[in-house]
Amino acid sequence: MSKRTGIVWFGQDLRVGDHPALAAAVRQCEQVLCVYIHAPEELSGWQPGGASRWWLHHALADLGASLRARGGRLVLLRGPTEQSLRQAIRRSGAGSIYWNERYEPAVRRRDASLRRRLEFDGLDVQVFPGSLLHDPQTLLNKQGKPYQVFTSFWKSFLSQGRVRKPVSAPRRQNAPQKQPEGVSLASLDLLPRPDWAEGIDRTWEPSEAAAQRKLQSFVKRNVVSYGEMRDRPDREGVSRLSPYLHFGQISPVQVWQAVQDRYKDSGSDERASVETYLREIGWREFAYHLLVYFPHTTDRPLRESFRRFGWRRNRRWLRAWQQGKTGYPMVDAAMRQLWHTGWMHNRMRMVVASFLTKHLLIPWQDGAAWFWDTLVDADLASNTLGWQWTAGCGADAAPYYRIFNPVTQGRKFDPEGAYVRCWVPELVKLPSKYIHAPREAPAEVLQEAGVRVGQDYPEPIVEHRQAREKALRAYEKIKGGGARTHAGFGPM
Repeated sequence: MSKRTGIVWFGQDLRVGDHPALAAAVRQCEQVLCVYIHAPEELSGWQPGGASRWWLHHALADLGASLRARGGRLVLLRGPTEQSLRQAIRRSGAGSIYWNERYEPAVRRRDASLRRRLEFDGLDVQVFPGSLLHDPQTLLNKQGKPYQVFTSFWKSFLSQGRVRKPVSAPRRQNAPQKQPEGVSLASLDLLPRPDWAEGIDRTWEPSEAAAQRKLQSFVKRNVVSYGEMRDRPDREGVSRLSPYLHFGQISPVQVWQAVQDRYKDSGSDERASVETYLREIGWREFAYHLLVYFPHTTDRPLRESFRRFGWRRNRRWLRAWQQGKTGYPMVDAAMRQLWHTGWMHNRMRMVVASFLTKHLLIPWQDGAAWFWDTLVDADLASNTLGWQWTAGCGADAAPYYRIFNPVTQGRKFDPEGAYVRCWVPELVKLPSKYIHAPREAPAEVLQEAGVRVGQDYPEPIVEHRQAREKALRAYEKIKGGGARTHAGFGPM
């Protein structure tokens, strides 16, 4: 083994810019072999869903092209991970292994064990923080315990000092002559068959360059109004960087730095909006903090009292929710947007999650599983935090009595009905006054709009008032507190 040759093992960091492991390998080694190992069976039940596999396919293609442009190559291997990595070591003669740390529970266990065995065999293993702003294990409260309230976590986070500077992408990379043969990208079978991802394909460009363009556009145009516009799904007021962050095509350090550099000398109003956006990145950090210290929360509630909550499984209602046929236009628009584009506005994620868990009393795990399969930004930490927060069973959870009224939410955040008209075309001719509650429209208005409630568009599957009262009775049995902080499923 030669330390002149190093291996960079890519995981959820599919970029060349601000890639600490890649930068260190190129700096320290004469030759660098880049590998990606496809081993979904090692993810302990959290294999990438359909939308994530689509994104992964294109992200790997983009990374391969970026490395080739620098004189390198991305070698794709199939798992098991340790077996494939050792094959790459033997073939290349590498004496050093570099990777960026990941924090999903099954991955952390695998990587820690693998690191010990590789080091025992005399290999130089270097692991870097590349997916977060700070190591989630370094922030503890005064009692030496993990935070469960975001406000306290955020204060501690900000007190840690400046975020590191992004690392420049290497200009050139020398690949070793001896490399494992690898497999083709097509053989990983990531793309859906039949191809249901046509809408996703038209919506996204899953490349590192596209991530940078999106960041720069958001910083120049929208971040100063983010505080005001972030809850409006009918407007382009959010960054849509979440899938790029999830797959590591952009780092949170790059986002943080770009936002800070652009507005470090801005006025108080603009600064407040910018800080609101940075707090959303903070929520992502908080989500990983919780995932590291409470790994069971991917499947079980953090608050033990919720293990006896009276959830009800109703396949018909769950299917109506998944298909966007609940009879509540704001909920249905969001669920159809999700299916068509693989993404949903953060405000709407809270609305549809509240509807599933509090109107229908369907377990939050069922909603989390659907999001996991259909979101291009299906992030285990953020998805877990978002669903447990909305259901009221997680850290810093929403108060049990907070039950979003879908009609009120629509009238407040989609006042002209543009969002609903986009995704629920059968209601497109309804006046804005009635578009969020078609059943309230007079018969002549419905007739003129060509809408027959119960035929062209479904009746509500539950009545809001009755569902709310039923949910409150269920929650009263395990009554607890909860913060009123605005949370979500990740920076949007």
